Amino acid sequence: MEQLETAQQTKLSPFRQSRGWQQFRRNRLATLGLVIVLILWGATLLAEYVATHDPYEMDLANPFLPIGSQGHLLGTDNFGRDVFSRIIWGGRASLTVGIVVVGISASIGLILGVISGYYGGWIDLVIMRITDLFFAFPFFILAIGVIAALGPGLQNVMLVLGLVTWPEYARMVRAKTLALREEPFVESARAAGAKDLRIMFYHILPNCLGPVIVMATLGMANAILAAAGLSFLGMGVQPPEPEWGSMLNEARIYMRTAPHLIIIPGMIIMLAVLGLNFLGDGLRDALDPKMPTARQ
Repeated sequence: MEQLETAQQTKLSPFRQSRGWQQFRRNRLATLGLVIVLILWGATLLAEYVATHDPYEMDLANPFLPIGSQGHLLGTDNFGRDVFSRIIWGGRASLTVGIVVVGISASIGLILGVISGYYGGWIDLVIMRITDLFFAFPFFILAIGVIAALGPGLQNVMLVLGLVTWPEYARMVRAKTLALREEPFVESARAAGAKDLRIMFYHILPNCLGPVIVMATLGMANAILAAAGLSFLGMGVQPPEPEWGSMLNEARIYMRTAPHLIIIPGMIIMLAVLGLNFLGDGLRDALDPKMPTARQ
């Protein structure tokens, strides 16, 4: 009987994966989000070929050129630098922040969450109280305080954001582990003599990856917003390095004389965050077995 059930699960697995993909494809907002993310990442990865000018090249004789003037697709800034090229190159910094921050926070949260949920007891108590301590501090205030101590810069921004956002992953993985540790496949692994580390990271953790992928997608959007906010405050990427948040900071004093300098980076940030949120919602619907149909 057990072999029959295993065979049935094996046969159904490709079908479930296909059904999830079909649900994702039918979700128009999710498809739109995927297209937006792919276009933005593709443009930044191929910045050498997409950018029309050197993002650092100054033309002090032609500052504040309007959109489409003299071969500058999105105009120039106060130093005569091409805005389009700086947007493309600045995307590398902004999107890299999202990937690295999620990588750091998800790694810490996965490890601590599965350990906390599997062992329980005083280990669970200590880890969860530490997460409560992080949740007690306002996220942005905590990040500003740490960066003020470490100094501004892209590397410090990524490190700090990764270290202050892991509790969300730890809480979610702990909850999933608590539900999975009493499942028959875990009991079978224990009866077969599997060690705790193998059970946690080979049997339990892979079953937690679905929600983690969704949270990571949404976490990238939050990381991009946070990094842009810190750069806007002068604590992130430092001039003359292009980055969407720092471009907003540089352009804020020219809001009335050259509004395109602040509108364009703001719209790009909004587009990137919107695309990641649409993508995350679509993945959640496709990976959640309780949702039979995707939203149209």
